Amino acid sequence: MPPADHPASPWTPAESSTSSTRLGLAAEDRPVRVLVADGDPAIRDAIVDYLGSHGAQAVAAAGRQEIARCIARDEPDVVILDLQENGLDLLREIRGRLAVPVIIGTGRGGEEIDRVIGLELGADDYMAKPLGLRELLARIRAGLRGRDHARATLRFPERGRCRFGGWQLDRRLRRLTDARGAVVPLSKTEYALLVAFVAAPQRPLSREQLLQATRIREDVFDRTIDVQVLRLRRKLEADPGNPRIIRTERGVGYVFALPVEAL
Repeated sequence: MPPADHPASPWTPAESSTSSTRLGLAAEDRPVRVLVADGDPAIRDAIVDYLGSHGAQAVAAAGRQEIARCIARDEPDVVILDLQENGLDLLREIRGRLAVPVIIGTGRGGEEIDRVIGLELGADDYMAKPLGLRELLARIRAGLRGRDHARATLRFPERGRCRFGGWQLDRRLRRLTDARGAVVPLSKTEYALLVAFVAAPQRPLSREQLLQATRIREDVFDRTIDVQVLRLRRKLEADPGNPRIIRTERGVGYVFALPVEAL
């Protein structure tokens, strides 16, 4: 048996073969790992059993410490998070540590405000309780497709210049100028984020896509993608509180609303 301070991974499936995996394969050609973080044991067990029957390796966890241990030991590919019992605080931690689809669910009275806050904090999708298992499976698949699509297709534009609105971005000089020709300083991450946006104008991009594009998925807490977007908005938007260039796409992530023209 393994030592007590090095517990066996909970992701070991009952059958190691992946040939019957129907949920979809993650990186490294293995079944998808789903962390089910819910305070209700009946709900946790039902979700774990259902996803397991569809080829996923699903593990249940409850409580901040147990969830943190599970995340640290083996990063899941998807997180299903109940917003009860400090769920928003957990969401901040999960989003700071992982660049994976996070689906939140709540049955509390303030559902609308929970959803808005949860999505703004970095959740990728939302479901009201009671959770429909077939719908949950479909949303997990959709989240994984978005992640895989981002990894496969998101590309930076060729070196050169582009224009959007009154702004110009020169990739050769790594320089952004406003309509008056004044240089607007950008941090390394802000620049990478802007390049990701102009590479896919007027197309919704998930937080996972932006994390992959900017290569900051290892940064935590105060450097989540949402904070970086806010910082970039402050440099681009006339009114960052009412953004018109980088808009929030609820349930998805963000969209760069301006057309981009190559120069």
